[in-house]
Amino acid sequence: MSALTTRAPLGVLLLPLLLGAVPAAAQAPGFTLEQIRSYPFPNELVAAPTGSKLAWVFNEQGRRNVWVAEGPDFRARRVTGYKADDGQELTSVQLSPDGRYVVYVRGGEHGSNWDEAVIVNPASMPVPPKVQIMAAPFAGGEPRVLAEGDEPRVSPRGDVVAFLRERQIWVVPIDGSAPARRLLTARGDNGGLQWSPDGSRLAFVSDRGTHSLVGVFTNDSTPIVWLAPSTSRDGSARWSPDGRRIAFVRRAGTGGAPDSILAPRHLPWAIWTADAATGSARQLWKAPATLRGSVPGTHGGTNLHWAAGGRIVFLSYMDGWPHLYSIPESGGEPLLLTPGSYMAEHVRLSPDRRFLVFAGNTGSDPHDIDRRHVVRVPVDRAAAEVLTSGSGLEWSPAVTGDGQTIAFLGATAQRPPLPAVLPAGGGRVRWVAEDRIPAGFPAARLVTPRPVVYRSPDGVAVHAQLFEQPGGAGRKPAIVYVHGGPPRQMLLGWHYSDYYSNAYALNQYLASRGFVVLSINYRLGIGYGYDFHRPRGAGAQGAAEYLDVRAAGEYLRSLPQVDPARVGIYGGSYGGYLTALALGRNSDLFAAGVDIHGVHDMTTERARGMLNRERFEEAPDVARALQVAWSSSPVYSVRSWKSPVLLIHGDDDRNVRFAQTVDLARRLEAAGVPFEELVIPDDTHHWMRYENALRVNAATADFFERKLGGGRVRP
Repeated sequence: MSALTTRAPLGVLLLPLLLGAVPAAAQAPGFTLEQIRSYPFPNELVAAPTGSKLAWVFNEQGRRNVWVAEGPDFRARRVTGYKADDGQELTSVQLSPDGRYVVYVRGGEHGSNWDEAVIVNPASMPVPPKVQIMAAPFAGGEPRVLAEGDEPRVSPRGDVVAFLRERQIWVVPIDGSAPARRLLTARGDNGGLQWSPDGSRLAFVSDRGTHSLVGVFTNDSTPIVWLAPSTSRDGSARWSPDGRRIAFVRRAGTGGAPDSILAPRHLPWAIWTADAATGSARQLWKAPATLRGSVPGTHGGTNLHWAAGGRIVFLSYMDGWPHLYSIPESGGEPLLLTPGSYMAEHVRLSPDRRFLVFAGNTGSDPHDIDRRHVVRVPVDRAAAEVLTSGSGLEWSPAVTGDGQTIAFLGATAQRPPLPAVLPAGGGRVRWVAEDRIPAGFPAARLVTPRPVVYRSPDGVAVHAQLFEQPGGAGRKPAIVYVHGGPPRQMLLGWHYSDYYSNAYALNQYLASRGFVVLSINYRLGIGYGYDFHRPRGAGAQGAAEYLDVRAAGEYLRSLPQVDPARVGIYGGSYGGYLTALALGRNSDLFAAGVDIHGVHDMTTERARGMLNRERFEEAPDVARALQVAWSSSPVYSVRSWKSPVLLIHGDDDRNVRFAQTVDLARRLEAAGVPFEELVIPDDTHHWMRYENALRVNAATADFFERKLGGGRVRP
């Protein structure tokens, strides 16, 4: 990491607390679930294209609202007044170029795998809410409903908002002075909206199933210009600064002879540039035909940007890490901007297009591989600079329109996430909206998770975080926590995801109740390079990652303070899959588990295409692949499942089908395996209601206390 420098250490900031009166029984372990889950969670941080205005969303115990701040004081102010825990998320937050309006979407479930723009009604209201595009005045005032729709894009002129409705592109005045109207009609599922720099044209992607096209709309009387139409899948359109050309990513379309399912394969992609007026295009760069050269699967995908100085920026795993590169717009060899053993995510281009800011798991401390810090790098040279450092975590950076300030979200092991600002030229970090942390939040009573590295039987090094309250006599019960995804990474502090921030809070609570908790980063996760992220024989192709899970249980058993007979396991989504797999394969190791919306039959969830034959030809190893997927499934191991389990699922889940838990319950029942159920009607994968997240956490903690005896020790 010699190319990196550090500056402006953040340190650990503990907020003063004034604990309110709570019942003595609730105070006994140190704090309640309600206290540890009372934190506000910020996301959607954005900066206006001009000036020093910021906007973000705070989720305060289910009440989601848009907040704003403006330099030089950056005093936080709420601009919406939603008061109910109704599960209606706020997404696609944008500030108009003049900073007069905050545009956002209210409703939907934008972390889902399907139906993300379909209404969400976890409050079970007889008249369900709508998915709507809203505009709130930055200066204050009642938000206005602009239209029903999704994925808005404010024009650079600041006068209109383009958006999607029913797979087509619509437009509406930003002040709501006229009804929305359809801007154009095009075949396919249209999206990926990108205005030209002057706001006169709109690029979009038309997904037509087997292939997709990039189109340019000018006006009602001018035909759509299609950019080098082909049988490929084109997307990620990005305008040049002068608005004359467009860069885009080209991937292979569907079709061709079936290939091996079990053998890893290269997923080709290339960067093309096109004349926006004529549609003529040429290939600028083609990714290496290697596994590492495949389409990157980390945050933002290819992270394509057309930067200043005639440079086009992208992200690739081709050297083994998800790194940023830039290439001349005329062609040539890519320049590696971020050398070193770390990843780049949450990447943003500065308003002047001269540098990038991103979150990287790097810094001066070896344990920074399990953190995030804000990094800045010019688009034309390898001169990455770590702007934040210390034991905290910082992510989602954004540069203000005037270029004077870098805003970001950050946390520590004790303090939950908050917005912050840092002078672009260096100086003191200022935390924004600290007063939103409730007086009863138990920051001073939270443990600092200890970094742990253990090895699986095949030699893979696995990073983990150990949560444990000091003291106590005898041996304690222990729990392995398994994250979902699986391309995720648990960190040495509060997480940048709302879902995993909740898991961090629950791990802290379990530690306060006398459990030793090990949160593990098993192979398939991000943060440790390509070979760790894309291992052979994992998932439906052999579940190799389960070796890391079993080794975690054995590691806990080896600790002198752990009772080896009382080791449990829990996780959600893919973590639920691995929890169920652990209980099915190793009830001798894991005495109890909580399986939260897990996948249980890989042949119906992950291998559906192998079962639904559509043509004569089949992959040469389809039979073997189906057998491997079946034996990698928890339902395959029900016959050896003995330990009790709590099954939790929302029945409007749009990431893992509710039928997965229904099917497992019937199999466990038939096998005589003890199980309990908690079904959350009408909620989704991400617990859109705060009340439901609390119910899930409380049920999880209660189950482990009943089955493993949390809070009690054995000599």
